[in-house]
Amino acid sequence: MIARLVLFGAAGDLAGRFLLPALTTLHGVLPEGFAVVGVDTAEWDDEAFRRHAGDAPVLLRYHRADATDPAAVADALRTAGDGPLVAYLALPQRTFRAAVGCLAEAGLPPGSRVAIEKPFGEDLPGAVELNRLLTGTAGSEEAVFRVDHVLGMPRTQALIERRLAGEKGWDAGHVEEVQIRWEETIALEGRAGFYDAAGALRDVLQNHMLQLLSLVAMEPPADVDGLRDAKVRALRATRATGASRRARYAGYAAEDGVDPARQTETFAEVLLEVATPRWAGTRFRMRAGKALARGYKGVVLHRRDGGTEHLEVDRLGEGEPPAYANVLRDVLSGGTALAVRGDEAEEAWRIVTPVLDDWAAGRVPLEEYAAGSDGPPRLG
Repeated sequence: MIARLVLFGAAGDLAGRFLLPALTTLHGVLPEGFAVVGVDTAEWDDEAFRRHAGDAPVLLRYHRADATDPAAVADALRTAGDGPLVAYLALPQRTFRAAVGCLAEAGLPPGSRVAIEKPFGEDLPGAVELNRLLTGTAGSEEAVFRVDHVLGMPRTQALIERRLAGEKGWDAGHVEEVQIRWEETIALEGRAGFYDAAGALRDVLQNHMLQLLSLVAMEPPADVDGLRDAKVRALRATRATGASRRARYAGYAAEDGVDPARQTETFAEVLLEVATPRWAGTRFRMRAGKALARGYKGVVLHRRDGGTEHLEVDRLGEGEPPAYANVLRDVLSGGTALAVRGDEAEEAWRIVTPVLDDWAAGRVPLEEYAAGSDGPPRLG
């Protein structure tokens, strides 16, 4: 297991709320002498970083540096000491290319890995270019860990186990419709700067939700080593039907940090089909939205006999590790099961590109729904 984590964006919300607290749950799993070097532009010292990290039981050091400054990044990597490391980019998407370029210029020690948070590019050409940069910097696809934390959720892990077991009844003969839902009661929660440039489709549907779809739709692999191949095959067989809806909650355009001219959606619905013998004739419905009456994140199978099965992923049972604990264990140990492979990221962008093109051309109007409602009616 790699014993050094260089965390770029260490003063940010993702690091403070999820990554650093997750280290606490890995106490006893991490190697002796495990150390975190936090890198950010905040005027902090080691003590301020430790306060930010809470009670994480590891060696914590802070290095002030700009992740897009080649000399500063090289200096930060030297601060981490000798041997392989994980360079974790907990950074805004707009800085990814510059930060990866700085890592490439500095050079990573043999055996190192680069971890990067979604979204993986802003469109299909952007994803292809980012993949080229990442593999060139890290040295191989296996040394790149694209983080989509939905794969680390314990309920998603349970879904993977069920699919690996080849559970019966997951096919078009038994399932009329598969719903992938990412419905939230919260609105922007201070994320207007990011969200208004992304929208519901880019924020969650293109990544979290298509990851869940790939797990439901895949042919069960023989073992976990074949998981990512099976997911890619499912994504390659997936097409948007042409039916989609976009909307935003009333009052969104007046929120601080929102540019009304962007026409950003806070709700997205897309109908898909998976052209495989297993799923021919089953409709796949994706619904994501903010400021809704009820929250639900997961999968619902509507069976042809009238029954339904719910697989809610955003729920943590007693004693279960948080998603980021599973993610960090995988990235530090050299695992790949919880990482999104480069071709997965590209296929996901391919699937949503026709939808984005329709929206950009104005072929799908931007509707409005009341905050706290069930959102727009379902597509037929």
